[in-house]
Amino acid sequence: MELVVGASEATMKSVMGKLGGLLAQEYTLIRGVNGDLQYINDELASMQSFLRDLTAVGAGRAQTHGHRMKDWMKQIRDITYDIEDCIDDSAHRLHGLRSDMCCYYFANSVYEVLTWWPRRDVAAKISVLKMRAQQIGERRERYGVNNPEAAGGPEGPHAGNGTAAGFDAADNQEASLELVAMKDPVGVEDHMKELEEWLTNEKNNSGVLYVVGFGGVGKTTIATALYRKFGDQFDHRAMVNVSQSSDINAVLTNIKNQVMPQSSGQTQQGAGGVLGRLKQGTSAFAAKCCNAGASEETRGETKLDKLKEVLTDHFKDSSYLVLVDDVWSAATWEQIRKSLPTSSKRTRIIVTTRFQAVATRRRGEEGDHTRKVSPLGVEESERLFKQAFFESKGSEIDKVPKDVCKSLFPESGKDPGKDGGRDLTQEEVGRIVSHCYNDMPADIKTCSLYLSIFPKGQKISRKRLTRRWIAEAFVAEKQGLSVEDVAETYFNHLIRRKIIRPVEHSSNGKVKKCIVHDMVLEHIVAKASEENFITVIGGNWLMQLPSSKVRRLSLQESDSKRANDTEKMNLSHVRSLTMFGSLNQLPSHSFKFGIVQVLDLEGCMGFKGHHTEEICKMLLLKYLSLRRTDTKQLPKAIGKLENLETLDIRETNVVELPKTVCLLERLVNILGGNKRTRRALKLPEELNKKKKMKALRILSGIEIVGGLADLHHLTELRKLAIYKLSAISDDPSFKDLSSSIEYLGGYSLHTLIIDDESSKFINSLDDLSSPPKFLVALELSGKMVQLPGWITQLSALTKLTLSVTALRTDNLLLLSNLDALFSLTFSFRAEKQDSETLTILAENKLSSDGEITIPNAGFKSLKFVRFFAPLLPVLIISENAMPELERLELRFSMLEGLYGVENLAGLKVVHLTLEDKEGEHMTKEVQREVESAVKRKTDGKAPKIILNQ
Repeated sequence: MELVVGASEATMKSVMGKLGGLLAQEYTLIRGVNGDLQYINDELASMQSFLRDLTAVGAGRAQTHGHRMKDWMKQIRDITYDIEDCIDDSAHRLHGLRSDMCCYYFANSVYEVLTWWPRRDVAAKISVLKMRAQQIGERRERYGVNNPEAAGGPEGPHAGNGTAAGFDAADNQEASLELVAMKDPVGVEDHMKELEEWLTNEKNNSGVLYVVGFGGVGKTTIATALYRKFGDQFDHRAMVNVSQSSDINAVLTNIKNQVMPQSSGQTQQGAGGVLGRLKQGTSAFAAKCCNAGASEETRGETKLDKLKEVLTDHFKDSSYLVLVDDVWSAATWEQIRKSLPTSSKRTRIIVTTRFQAVATRRRGEEGDHTRKVSPLGVEESERLFKQAFFESKGSEIDKVPKDVCKSLFPESGKDPGKDGGRDLTQEEVGRIVSHCYNDMPADIKTCSLYLSIFPKGQKISRKRLTRRWIAEAFVAEKQGLSVEDVAETYFNHLIRRKIIRPVEHSSNGKVKKCIVHDMVLEHIVAKASEENFITVIGGNWLMQLPSSKVRRLSLQESDSKRANDTEKMNLSHVRSLTMFGSLNQLPSHSFKFGIVQVLDLEGCMGFKGHHTEEICKMLLLKYLSLRRTDTKQLPKAIGKLENLETLDIRETNVVELPKTVCLLERLVNILGGNKRTRRALKLPEELNKKKKMKALRILSGIEIVGGLADLHHLTELRKLAIYKLSAISDDPSFKDLSSSIEYLGGYSLHTLIIDDESSKFINSLDDLSSPPKFLVALELSGKMVQLPGWITQLSALTKLTLSVTALRTDNLLLLSNLDALFSLTFSFRAEKQDSETLTILAENKLSSDGEITIPNAGFKSLKFVRFFAPLLPVLIISENAMPELERLELRFSMLEGLYGVENLAGLKVVHLTLEDKEGEHMTKEVQREVESAVKRKTDGKAPKIILNQ
């Protein structure tokens, strides 16, 4: 039995912070409560110290009291949760009755009368909580749950070092910037060789490959490598994860959405079903269930038949490759296989499973093949350990110490100096995962548990995750770092610990998305459920319904058999709600609006006006994401959400915010617009008039018009992304925006993005008397030809995106002096090729004697270069240019030539994208030239060349 400490301590920190504030605020109006609050605060402080001691000694020594210790910790957790609920619910009730009356004495008297009953109710609840706290303390003594004692003294072996259970800024700095997220798999060469032959064998028109082995042995790694390497050879391809789920409809819908992406939006029902039922009563729901029961099975069959029909029609004359990952049930696989249609062309299905029975269900089928995957041998294990050590510590290790293997495989009998050791069992692999988890600091354990909110196999956005950590109060300012920077270091720590794996990097080299390994996710889902930290309904897990109050709820896709599970649960204490897929039933009679603090409905469809009105009743809401929903507007009542910190309405139909949003003084992030289409979000002019929103750090995807150009008061702003800039050159506000950028550039502005279709503003930036010297990312889109003279002073700049109209040899020479530059892009954003842009491109070509030369030396840190333009002239790469470049991307309708690729010593990938078939002949000539050039590389490491048409 293992003890879970991290999440309980994190919750207690949050509650004690709230208690400290309440002792000095309006709870003093509740007579007789101050003493109880102080007692509870002191008692929780002692409990928190106990938890810290428990963390310091480690789970192994804490097992001394076994079930007693675990039960007492559960009591601590439950009362902590209940105290937090009482504080938040009471604050919500009392806040709603306070008004802005001019006379203090009159207002105070009226307030006391109006809040008499709520205050009396609060006092009674606090009194009960005090009694419970006393009883918990007495019970611990009565049953002999003693304080844990650490080896090496009462303070424990890690006392004072600040690293074992605490936070060390130096140890958690940003990981090295990189582009290639996927590493070459270790120890699978023999598997890959045999399976590649099977996959490309044209003798069999169809076939199923079964990759069998226990969790963590590398099945998915092998299958994914095959899928990526050969996927382009098929007309259609799809990858789905099954796990413990038996929902065939969800599996087939997932496949359909990947091979027919244009229809995926029509099948989503998401939040319309969830929020639309928040106001329904118990009787209405009961009636619906009665009517639905008889026909539910028929409806399921109808939907399944329709999906089969759609896939059969779509695949009938096409080749396809489908990867079905982690199948647990032979019966489930049988249904999936019967549902996948035959085709007149080549089809391949790859199945990964832990169970041999899945592979032998249909033994002897023509074209089928089974491959059993065993654990890595000693040599491969050492190679993998060295790779992981280098990624984690940034230094190499010559030999893996024997003690490392003994500590990781204590019962395996595996000696790193001898062959023939027995294979690890599934239980032993699980023990290794548990060891890695238990070795983490408490704060980071909490953040890792939070990963269980996301479905298995989902790519998790770094920014989405870290912003949610902040909203949940898992992260606080430490050692002079902002809360955002601390969240980033926690994220990097999880990468180093191999809890999460990067799968996608941004062009600036930072991790953009990550996934959680199946074995790790299984472990943390179990831990999160054990501590009632997160409740998951649906998805890939068969979880027992919680016996206690639900705190954080993740609604994932599920079959109809599990769709009504929420009816049996106590949801009155839910403070975090996340929804994925089309789950559309949430009982309203047990759901409280008032204490919800995180609402994430990203990707859900079916919103109506009253849904957003209901959201505006969640007065404690800190994080609200409606990204990629079909929300059309936000109501005026959004101004009531005075605790809101993050508002994410990107890729929605919301084009303007109401005036009341300017009342949200705690708002930190406004994320709007559409990055791909450059559709912008219009802000109210009151933003400048009232000047209340001084906490803003991110303003992204906005439109700037005359009255909004003065941003001087936003001194905390770190990112300003302007997607639309009205022509204001004759308006005084033109100078206001320039002055604001210059002023904020001296504070904390790190990222500046300006899309100026008229180009009048960006061409005037050269007039700035003081450059925004702290910029790390700069994007200027428009018809810019000459660069601002101050651009060479941006010594911290790592990412630069410019209009292709600035692609000139003289500009490249200027930019080559930016030593920190990691990513450089020249892009063309216009939907149609306007004559002015084409004229500028022609003039640039003539000014450089018909070719663009990337200069010798310079660009010392540049790893990623992109050229996007309808017509790319001859590009010449000088002999010692861009010594660190790893990836070169070109997107064009016509490319006249590319020379000197062999000079790029570190080049790994050349990506050519043709956007116009008319230039196909010339493009293939260029491709042949590039292939010939890279073969001449002296180091013998030829980069991969990818051609998309």
